[in-house]
Amino acid sequence: MLPPPRLVTLDDAPALARLLRENREFLAPFEPHREESYYTDAGQRAVLEEALAGHAAGTGLPCVVLAPSGEVAGRITLSGIVRGPLQSAVLGYWVARQHTRRGLASAAVAHVLRTAFGELGLHRVEAGTLVDNVASQAVLARNGFQRYGLAPRYLRIAGRWQDHVLFQVLDERPEALST
Repeated sequence: MLPPPRLVTLDDAPALARLLRENREFLAPFEPHREESYYTDAGQRAVLEEALAGHAAGTGLPCVVLAPSGEVAGRITLSGIVRGPLQSAVLGYWVARQHTRRGLASAAVAHVLRTAFGELGLHRVEAGTLVDNVASQAVLARNGFQRYGLAPRYLRIAGRWQDHVLFQVLDERPEALST
């Protein structure tokens, strides 16, 4: 059984920095260009401080993906949580190359969706992938996400503006539909 993701802590900075350095080439096609400091313990600590501030403000849920051994294997985050009539958030995640194709991403997404639609009371979660990122699209499909559009030149990834396929999943639980 896979451990569920857990909220990040500042103590995760060294493990995340190490994973990001080790997987820099693997993740490069899917990530924006980053300053060198991003790949350091101090850089990741700053990223986590900002993420935890967003969590405290209710606008994010930053978690680490855990391997079966309990070691940090990646990140999964709900960001841009919007309340009011929208009740929505954006999902993003990555898993280190050595932990891919083991179901970690799919299980982490499933867990975060349960939290989003349960504890957080959200109605909608969206995600975007590069057009050719079929692995991530499969993770989303396994978790009930539906493609709803294409965003031309949506994000600057790997140094250029790239198109993204947009997905969403709605809380379809009977109790959610009646509120």
